[in-house]
Amino acid sequence: MKKADCIFCKIANGEIPSTTLYEDDMFRVILDLGPASRGHALILPKEHFANIYEIEEEYAAKAMILAKKMAAAMTKALGADGFNLVQNNGEVAGQTVFHFHLHLIPRYENDNALVFWEPGESTPEEMEKIAGEVAKAL
Repeated sequence: MKKADCIFCKIANGEIPSTTLYEDDMFRVILDLGPASRGHALILPKEHFANIYEIEEEYAAKAMILAKKMAAAMTKALGADGFNLVQNNGEVAGQTVFHFHLHLIPRYENDNALVFWEPGESTPEEMEKIAGEVAKAL
């Protein structure tokens, strides 16, 4: 299913031009217009899923397989020193377009593309509590 007012649906399905790195029947991979680094790209499913919570398992699995393939090709072609895969869900997590997408971010020494956080702390008791809560939700 596609969503008529979704810009990523339109881009993924070729209604809006983009610089395409890869395309198949399920996905289009495009260069990001506001790149964090040279070669920053997005994997867009051609079907509409708002986020990780809605995406069908088949699409989720194939998106990760495609990410692996693209990361290897992009690292080789662009001479990247590392690579980030980033996928945001919800406004508080940084999602700005509510169509599932996976960021492919080649990393270069001293590129200043920040994808870091300050490590927090947790007790063994808190970790056990979290594990129990997640197990119940599964």
